[in-house]
Amino acid sequence: MPEQQNIEYKQSWHDDYLKWICGFANANGGKLYIGIDDKGKVAGINNHQELLEQLPNKLRDILGVFAEVNLHNEDNKHYLEVLVPRYDVPISLRGRYYIRTGSTLQELKGPALNEFILKRTGKTWDDIAEQKASIDDIDETTIRQFLTDARKAKRINVEEEITISDLLEKLRLREDGYLKRAAIVLFGKDPGKFYPNIAVKIGKFGKSDADLKFHEVVEDNLIQLKERIGEMLNAKFFIHPIDFEGMQRVERNEYPVAAIREMILNALVHRNYMGAQTQIRLYDNHISVWNDGGLPEGITEEDLKKVHRSKPGNPLMADVCFKGGYIDSWGRGTIKIIESCREANLPEPVLKEEQGGFLSKMYKDRFTEEQLKKLGLNERQIEAVIYTKKYGKITNSDYQKLCNVSERTALRDLDDLINRDVIKKEGEKKGTYYELSDGG
Repeated sequence: MPEQQNIEYKQSWHDDYLKWICGFANANGGKLYIGIDDKGKVAGINNHQELLEQLPNKLRDILGVFAEVNLHNEDNKHYLEVLVPRYDVPISLRGRYYIRTGSTLQELKGPALNEFILKRTGKTWDDIAEQKASIDDIDETTIRQFLTDARKAKRINVEEEITISDLLEKLRLREDGYLKRAAIVLFGKDPGKFYPNIAVKIGKFGKSDADLKFHEVVEDNLIQLKERIGEMLNAKFFIHPIDFEGMQRVERNEYPVAAIREMILNALVHRNYMGAQTQIRLYDNHISVWNDGGLPEGITEEDLKKVHRSKPGNPLMADVCFKGGYIDSWGRGTIKIIESCREANLPEPVLKEEQGGFLSKMYKDRFTEEQLKKLGLNERQIEAVIYTKKYGKITNSDYQKLCNVSERTALRDLDDLINRDVIKKEGEKKGTYYELSDGG
């Protein structure tokens, strides 16, 4: 039997292989065979009796793991089978944590280690108490704004004069007298004092990522940040300012506000706050939002295009934002982005994991060369669409001259563009011409 995710073969025993035991315990358990080569053939070991006695104690004393060690014999060759169960608490080897992934062993470090330990202990990052913080670190103005929003959304029922302490208790943001991390991120006066990468970077770029025209950094608690980002985008980045209050408004040649809001809120609520800063990049033809932290386990990029389970990485923060009316709790955020783009006749947005985080990208023009290539148009058609975009219309004669083709070929190409809803036909007979389609 070849090596698998839960099976590992070793011809002999070395204490370094404790890493593999640790990796199995931190994954879903597994079997380590001693005396079998990489191809699954029994090679046999001579110190089987010694190992049979020593290994259980070694695993217990060094790893704190209780594993079953069995002796087997095949063709007078002895080998050992170590059955490692899955442990619901993190297992470390001399302060280092390992996990079995596929058929490889990986050491967990940094944010990945932090996330692993939290999962194993049944906690999420935002649910941890911030012992250095006090009630004085909470911004009363933000609290009042949240209460106004929550009452408007009718998702919370609290007394009119509720104290900050009582509200935080009600929102499960306080425990044993300590504020939780979620409270600082959501309502803190200076959350950057506790989590330096809470800021959001906004940059305006030219034709490439290397061509940075100017940038701004916005820092505040999440409730204020979602508003300040919109204000900053309108003040310095958008050609046509967006009404962030009017959720249904769509600016011609700009971006649908519902999609922009969802992209920003998704990044703020679901990001890894111990990772890199959230980045908003604006180009002539598209806007992208990247946040540290990938998709929840069990959710794929394809799932984002349909109704899917809501599995927030920061459930406390997500719950407060739901109560404030900022997000819903049904996993519809990405669907809103897609539908908003469709209603605005924009290309389908990009929603994918990238560089250890999540990227959402929206294009404002579906008639760029890049977007037209995605439709599978030939070079002649792409050139003709760009011509039509520049001059407002194109005729069959124009197409023939532009692409150096016959009338019949031009007609076939143009009909194909109509069928693809790229252009529309106007006029009749000799007065026929073609314009870009308004459809999606």
